[in-house]
Amino acid sequence: MATLAEKLLAPDVRPRVVADSARLIDDEVASKGGLTGIAIKGAYAVVKAIKAGIIPETVNALIDDFVAKMEPFYATWSKAPGVSFAAYLEQRSGEVADALLSTTDARAQRSGNATLRKAYEKLRPLGKKQVEAALPRVGRMVNGYVS
Repeated sequence: MATLAEKLLAPDVRPRVVADSARLIDDEVASKGGLTGIAIKGAYAVVKAIKAGIIPETVNALIDDFVAKMEPFYATWSKAPGVSFAAYLEQRSGEVADALLSTTDARAQRSGNATLRKAYEKLRPLGKKQVEAALPRVGRMVNGYVS
């Protein structure tokens, strides 16, 4: 069986995964409500205002690391058929969120853009909960490439 990286990062597939991921992020942010949603939408608007196309560029820059963090989950899932990869990720949402956030935490610390770093640091306490909430969408998107 092919690895998750082989399925998602192949040269002919990667651009679609990046575009789908950027849309997923836009949709996830747009779906947020309440005071937390206002803060997330505001910070996201600031980030997008920094540079046109920053979301797809950032996804493209991070996708190798994200896929590497998800690879162990994929490898274990592939040996236990009967449940979708999306459902498998949801069942392990805390672990998956921690793995994915370790990538963004490291990148944020190294960022030379103070505005971006401050926006990330302001939202990071909400990060795990938000990533866990996004995992159903992430899983469904990935399912489209691995099934």
